[in-house]
Amino acid sequence: MPEVFATGFLVGLVEWTCIRAIMPHLDWPEEQSVGTHIDISHDAATPPGLEVRTSVQLIEMSGNKLVFEVEAHDGVERISKGRHERFVVNRKKFDAKVAEKGGGR
Repeated sequence: MPEVFATGFLVGLVEWTCIRAIMPHLDWPEEQSVGTHIDISHDAATPPGLEVRTSVQLIEMSGNKLVFEVEAHDGVERISKGRHERFVVNRKKFDAKVAEKGGGR
């Protein structure tokens, strides 16, 4: 595999940027968010040593659904563009549902 910034890390960075953008607006720790959809391109390779920066903009709110327009740049060129969706959840209810699905494990 080439030594470049991997797509999986790009996805994680985009998600983390969206999380950080909404954190001040959540009633933490009762409210948290979960990613539900990501549709981004990875248009250019980024070699080691370059810094990847992300920018996100909340473009839609519908109930608990949040839609972000996202971009990433490596200081030389834009490397990614797309959308990411998150849902704001009640942590206790979410954890209970996951535990029920997992059989209480």
